[in-house]
Amino acid sequence: MRKLFIILFLFCSLSSFASRILIPMDEGQKNHLKAYGLAFWILQKDIEVDWLLNYKAGSFMFGYDQVYERELKIRGISYEIISEAQVSEILLQIAKPDVNMELVKLYKAPKIAVYSPKTKQPWDDAVTMVLTYAEIPYEVVFDDELLSDKLVKYDWLHLHHEDFTGQYGKFYAQFANTAWYQAEVKENESMAAKHGFKKVSELKLAVAKKIRDFTLGGGFLFAMCSATDTYDIAMAADGIDICESIFDGDPADHDANAKLDFSKTIAFKDFNLVMNPYEYEYSYIDATPDTRPVNEENDVFSLFEFSAKWDLVPTMLCQNHTSTVKGFMGQTTAFRKQFIKSDVLILGESKQLKEAKYIHGSLGKGTWTFYGGHDPEDYQHMVGEPPTDLNLHPNSPGYRLILNNILFPSAKKKKLKT
Repeated sequence: MRKLFIILFLFCSLSSFASRILIPMDEGQKNHLKAYGLAFWILQKDIEVDWLLNYKAGSFMFGYDQVYERELKIRGISYEIISEAQVSEILLQIAKPDVNMELVKLYKAPKIAVYSPKTKQPWDDAVTMVLTYAEIPYEVVFDDELLSDKLVKYDWLHLHHEDFTGQYGKFYAQFANTAWYQAEVKENESMAAKHGFKKVSELKLAVAKKIRDFTLGGGFLFAMCSATDTYDIAMAADGIDICESIFDGDPADHDANAKLDFSKTIAFKDFNLVMNPYEYEYSYIDATPDTRPVNEENDVFSLFEFSAKWDLVPTMLCQNHTSTVKGFMGQTTAFRKQFIKSDVLILGESKQLKEAKYIHGSLGKGTWTFYGGHDPEDYQHMVGEPPTDLNLHPNSPGYRLILNNILFPSAKKKKLKT
């Protein structure tokens, strides 16, 4: 009887001690990317997660449960079991007015949509790769879903390597005779006809406006690579033909640059278009290789440090275990700063190159974030190359920035200071 009492006493004492699980996100974390997936998994159970901004590089904390601990072990995530006394010490440290830390409560897992065509494309999407690796669920939507107003079902929308101008990625010069390019043209033309549009550019503009409405209504928009600048180009060129005959059967308006309306864009201003249909570039927004005197070894960008207590949103979006992130290229690699609107917040930039890599802004009740480049762990991913194996990059700072955006909407119910 006495032995049973001792066992029960020890069990109760251990349970009292093991009251919280802390997932540190500093350099000691074995798998940063899986850690985000675990936090998302907890949120799916309607359990709140504390995001400790700038504490051990953006750690997560939640109530202890043996089920959670077992899942952490299965996923190979570093964690600590801490007592309420330790929790109090952490919270006291975070609350100090001279310490750049803050606690944000995450409430509910956002419903995620990825805008992507149904046909197989000869490149991979960094966001879907990291979502899959982190075990975060998402649904694929395309023009049918957007034009039928299905976006209202979702909280967060991702766009990647998309061309909203109707020029098929400006791949004509190199890939016009390939099967995948011809399939993409056929799919887009069929989709345009299905929805009553004469041109693909008109279809894509209508889709871009649905994305604008989604964001205005409180949605969270995240875009990478060419989906960033082509979105704004399409909006600025509303009512202007910027596509040459090889794309839509009739000549482009060669006064297009003088007619662009930058009041309709969300991120960029005062840019000119690259009208040559054989040139693999849309506009002068993108930092092209000709304007970037760097190579893979010295191509980096720096994240800004924001006040965690007063600038919660940018602080969340920049959580990382390093402030310097290696660069990576894409059809749209980065954004030349002279073409960025003054109310846009730059989260990451290369001061040396005078270009921004990671930018953010508000639109109506929602927000948007643009991230230049194609794949954070493949410096120059070429068409047809195999996908990146994220098992080799579980601590990728570049991929962490994507996952910050995934969790950011979970704090929507809390009044955030921006």
